[in-house]
Amino acid sequence: MSIDQLLKEHAQTKSLVKGAHAFRQGDRDESLYVVQTGLLKAYYILPDGKESIKTFLKPGSMIGSLSANYNGGACTFNLVALQDARLSQLPFTVLLEGARKSHEIAREVIEFLLALYMKKEQREYELLSLPAAERYQRLCAEDPDLIEQVTQNDIALYLGITPVALSRIKKRLQLSEDGGHH
Repeated sequence: MSIDQLLKEHAQTKSLVKGAHAFRQGDRDESLYVVQTGLLKAYYILPDGKESIKTFLKPGSMIGSLSANYNGGACTFNLVALQDARLSQLPFTVLLEGARKSHEIAREVIEFLLALYMKKEQREYELLSLPAAERYQRLCAEDPDLIEQVTQNDIALYLGITPVALSRIKKRLQLSEDGGHH
């Protein structure tokens, strides 16, 4: 038994139109979602009302709120479709039960958690250690398609800077590429 088989047997399809949420911060949502089509963003609404972007999700990505799924708490973030999207929605309890019964599923869950942890570690390093311009350059190099698909505002929020700061960085990088000539 694999996670793919578990999804085929137990998941429901959830279709979202652009702008629709799979869940919101504060909701009790006990599902794991696998993106089949579309582009989504996971984001926080901060106490001052501002938005901070956790991650973007493309087909093949898996996400769920462990605070809600495993601890019985509320979701700590929002999940919204940036394009029309189709998700597979699997109850988290089905995944846990599958992992208890199947070594293959348990191994896949461990691999997923390790990959997720490494991604989080990299993101923390970039946010806490690298200048904004370097974070932007890395994002452009690692995911050029994403740069074309999301708004400049969302890129700025993902990088932890203001849209004005992003605009300045892009202008500075453009000038350095042009050798400073106008």
